[in-house]
Amino acid sequence: MDFVPSLPTLLAFAAASLLLAATPGPDMTLSISRSLAQGRKAALFVVLGTGLGIVVHTMLVAFGISALITASPTAFLVLKTGGAAYLFWLAVQAMRHGSTLSVKKIDGAKGTAFANVATGFWVNILNPKVVIFFMTFLPQFVSATDPSVTSKLLFLGFFFIVIGMPVNAMVVLAADWLAAWLQKNKRFMRALDFSFAGVFSIFAVKIFLTQAR
Repeated sequence: MDFVPSLPTLLAFAAASLLLAATPGPDMTLSISRSLAQGRKAALFVVLGTGLGIVVHTMLVAFGISALITASPTAFLVLKTGGAAYLFWLAVQAMRHGSTLSVKKIDGAKGTAFANVATGFWVNILNPKVVIFFMTFLPQFVSATDPSVTSKLLFLGFFFIVIGMPVNAMVVLAADWLAAWLQKNKRFMRALDFSFAGVFSIFAVKIFLTQAR
């Protein structure tokens, strides 16, 4: 199966994806807030919507990167190196400022399943940070000389969803307890921040060393 990355690459990607899914951020905040306000079912539809948003990002990155490699492999390497620098910047920001989890219960009538899916979808699609992150994160796991780069990027994007959605679903199911626990246990959140920073710093150093050879 040419579209499946090597085992070391897959394990590294899985570890990074799991850490990302577990780190409090906009998606987790939205899921918990919707669960507290409208119930678990509504929040699970929001999670579905954010997953669909990642599908779109994956498609755009996979075909966009492939076109970039065809046009200029050098430009791809510049993007990859710049992406490593961006990941390192995210690591520094995580250590300086930490994770953000602001949970507010918003009263109001429950939306339809479609409305909640659409909310998750559009929040994800219209978030420029998500676009930039996917453009810089996924390319770190492929090579410009790989003839299966498009299929591997698609595989990784969908694999990211497979890893992240169950974590988001568990967050929704434990929203009441988790929201209070995370806000009280700042040390755990800081441990996540430093784990995040460590993993992405390693990615950044690895790609910089590779380009320097």
